[in-house]
Amino acid sequence: MQNGQPSRTALAAAIQRAAHQTLDGGSIFRDRFARVLLGQEAGALIDAVAADPAQRQMRMFMAARSRFAEDCLDAAVSRGVRQVAIVGAGLDTFSLRNPYASLGLRVFEVDHPTTQAWKRERLAEAGLVAPASLTFAPVDFECQSLAEGLVAAGFQPTQPAFFLWLGVVPYLRRDAISAILQFIASVPRSEVVFDYSEPLENYSLERRANVAAVAARTAAIGEPWLSYFDPLELSTDLRDRGFQNLEDLGLADIAVRYLGAPKGNAAGDPGPHVICARRLDGATA
Repeated sequence: MQNGQPSRTALAAAIQRAAHQTLDGGSIFRDRFARVLLGQEAGALIDAVAADPAQRQMRMFMAARSRFAEDCLDAAVSRGVRQVAIVGAGLDTFSLRNPYASLGLRVFEVDHPTTQAWKRERLAEAGLVAPASLTFAPVDFECQSLAEGLVAAGFQPTQPAFFLWLGVVPYLRRDAISAILQFIASVPRSEVVFDYSEPLENYSLERRANVAAVAARTAAIGEPWLSYFDPLELSTDLRDRGFQNLEDLGLADIAVRYLGAPKGNAAGDPGPHVICARRLDGATA
């Protein structure tokens, strides 16, 4: 995000979620508000996605990462978690769909103040009212930490929490990612779901050029990919931080779980991943 404008990648993700509802019938992930938040431009934006068949794989990945994250959140709520922080929320609609509000699940949406103001305008234009269970936590990471922003909004760092952190990690530097993971690990029985990209050298030469082209397009709009992770190295790092329970899905795993692919195909090529990491005890990292 640059020059006081809302995140363009946040808008792109919202378009893909809405397109999944229209083009794929929400086969993986249902979101009745995804199209609504795009406003009057929704039809044209979705048509543009439909005109490019090459976007289908990314669209299905984005649908799967949301489905996986909310399935993990469902399990966390069943274990007694009653606060969720959506970090880099963009136009995410979980707070509008929150099926656990009656159980007391509080939702904290964390984002840059400019992007958050943009979202609130979208809500108002759609005639939607922010539910009582939602608290906006504006955070400018250039001058404020995630912990400071959340605590100021009423988040309880001594209570178990779930962190939903999608579409953000590739755009952050390693030191910023490390600081956020350190804070998450300090929360008792914390759990986080985030997505990440593998290093270019993990790809075959044939696919490397395509991945580099995608990275170049995000860089061209001022939001470059800054961090990549090798799955084994990331797993070691998370365990060193106290996350004992890990589940990492690559594209092949997603195809098996959500697209009906045969289990024998689960060993696939490098690509984007979505991972869930959970602390099983209350010790601080």
